[in-house]
Amino acid sequence: RSQDVRPMPPRQPVPAAVMATVLAADHRTAAVRTYTTVHMLNALTNIARAAGRTILDVYEQPFDVSTKDDASPLTEADLRSHRIIVDGLAELTPDIPILSEEGNLPSANVRRGWKRFWLVDPLDGTKEFVSRNGEFTVNIALVDDGEPVLGVVGVPVKGQIYLGDCNAKVATLLDESRPDETTTLRTRKVNPANPLTVVASRRHGSERLTRYLENLTAAFPRIERQSVGSSLKFCLLAQGKADLYPRLAPTSEWDTAAAHAVLRAAGGEVMRTDGTPLRYNQNPVEDSFLNPDFVAVADREFPWAEHLPR
Repeated sequence: RSQDVRPMPPRQPVPAAVMATVLAADHRTAAVRTYTTVHMLNALTNIARAAGRTILDVYEQPFDVSTKDDASPLTEADLRSHRIIVDGLAELTPDIPILSEEGNLPSANVRRGWKRFWLVDPLDGTKEFVSRNGEFTVNIALVDDGEPVLGVVGVPVKGQIYLGDCNAKVATLLDESRPDETTTLRTRKVNPANPLTVVASRRHGSERLTRYLENLTAAFPRIERQSVGSSLKFCLLAQGKADLYPRLAPTSEWDTAAAHAVLRAAGGEVMRTDGTPLRYNQNPVEDSFLNPDFVAVADREFPWAEHLPR
């Protein structure tokens, strides 16, 4: 594993006055917060695009695949993307720690002192990358007091970037094929007249999920299922193309945080199966980065607790 949480020389590619206010947890005006967040999102977009380009450099030629201790695959693309993102974030906000899947993972004792940190998956969906189906992403999230407040999800094959600013409640989609356009993302409301669209993992189906969906038909007789890889499942909800994403199999915090922020900013929510919000850096198990089971929903106002299986 390569490094991630480390001090960096205080280089300032963004004006110091801007960076001093971007992440300040005080009562500055909404205008200042909006101004500085725009600069932050622009910088994050550039970092995600640079990571995406280096991923595609590997993707478009033969590459080797190794296996990590948890039996998950690892490629040169994961490592190159990690280095670009960590170096970019360290320049952008040198005082904010970075937790990356491919870096040196700090102990729970260290992380307990973090109120705000970057949570990164340099290449989410490495199995999709290896199978060359294009369904892999670059995930960068800013977590503040357990909540993802900014999220960037890059889709290198499509040249797309999903952005989520939860404080401003704004989610957007940028597409390199339409550089002059910005698409605002909003989730859709549950419509009983239409089928409920459920997204699920392409590779992590289970008997539990099958039973869950069978039980779901008691409340929603018509269900359409879509299977897709990586954090793109959250993005389908954020785009208003799906309603529900139940996850009843293991995920790590870096798998979900960035797209979680995009979905929240677009009007959705991610909840544990007991209905409480999914939070980060809260795992009571020492040195575990696993999420509990959760349900992501597009319509946060719908009474899901009355309709979802227990």
